Amino acid sequence: MANTGVIRGTHHLTFCVGGAQEDYDFHVRLLALKSVKKTVLFDGEIPIYHLYYGNDLGDASTLLTAFPYRQAGWMGKRGTNQAKQLNLSVPPDAIAYWSDRLGGAGVDVQGIELFGTERLFFRHPCGIPYALVADPGPDERAPVEGGDVPGEYAIRGAHGTTTSVREVGEMDFFITTGMQGELVASEGRNHQYRIGTEGGYGRILELVEEPDLPQGTWHFGEGTIHHHAFDVASEENQQVVKDWIVGLGFTDVSDRKDRGYFLSCYCRSPGGLLVELAYSTPEGFLIDEAADELGTHMCIPPHWEHRRAEIAQLEPIDTVETVVS
Repeated sequence: MANTGVIRGTHHLTFCVGGAQEDYDFHVRLLALKSVKKTVLFDGEIPIYHLYYGNDLGDASTLLTAFPYRQAGWMGKRGTNQAKQLNLSVPPDAIAYWSDRLGGAGVDVQGIELFGTERLFFRHPCGIPYALVADPGPDERAPVEGGDVPGEYAIRGAHGTTTSVREVGEMDFFITTGMQGELVASEGRNHQYRIGTEGGYGRILELVEEPDLPQGTWHFGEGTIHHHAFDVASEENQQVVKDWIVGLGFTDVSDRKDRGYFLSCYCRSPGGLLVELAYSTPEGFLIDEAADELGTHMCIPPHWEHRRAEIAQLEPIDTVETVVS
C-alpha cells in the first residue's frame, strides 16, 4: 500500500491586509488574540511586516499571520479560484457573546447556520471575510489568558478555510486523494471536507461554487488570503506527503523553504488555494524570544539584518504590549 504521509490539521493561516495598525487592532484589541511575533516577510526585496497572532505560545493551528501591504501599495482582487474566507473555532455557546462584542465595535455581523454549525460572518477592515464557527467537537487548545474576552468565549484557533471555485472537479481529487481528506457534507453550492488526524485541529476545508465570479489574484496584495498551511509534524513526513502529491502529477510542489520558525513546501491546488505543508522547528517561536517575551521584539531574520534601518521605516504600530526593540 502506498505511503501517503500524514497531515494533522492546520498549522497556520496567512493573508495580505492593509495597514499594520488596523490589522493589529483587529486581531489583538477586537478578537483578543496575542501578538506572538513581529518579523518581516522572508520573500522578495521589499520590506513587509509579517505579524503573527495566536494563543499565548503561538501553538500550531492557533496562528493567523498577516502581511500588511498598504504601505507598499500592492492591492489584491478577491474572486473565484482563490481562498475566500478564514473560519475560526469558538466554543458552542460563544456566538451570542461575539455578536454583541463585534456589533458593539461597529462591525457588521450576520449569523447563519451551515453544515449544522452556528456561524457569525464579518469582515476584516481590508475586506477579507471571516467566520466564527461554534464548533461542538472537543477542543483542548488553550485560549489567550488575561485578555478582556473570558476564556469560555475566546477564539480557540483555526477551524479551516473556504475556497471559491468555479467547479469542484479536480479539487475534490486533490483533497480526497492528494491530502487524504474526506467529503463530509454538501449543501447546495457548499461542500465540506475533513482533513487530518483526530489529534489535529483546523481540519475543515470548505469549497463554495461561484462560477460567475472573476478570477481572483494569486500574488501578494491587500485584501486577499495567501495560503492555508497544514501541519505535517516533521521533515521526514513532509517529504513523504510531498512525494505522494508529486507522484499524483502535481509536480509544482516547491522545494523546502526555511521560514525561521518552521519549514515549508508549497503547492497551488486545482481550486486556486495555495497549500503549504509545514512543520515547526524544535525551538519554534522561542528561537529568538523567551516565552514570556513573545511579541515584544522586532525579530529580524539573519538575511535581513543588514537592512534593519530600512525595516525601521515600516509603519509604527501602537501595541498593547511594550515592544523593546
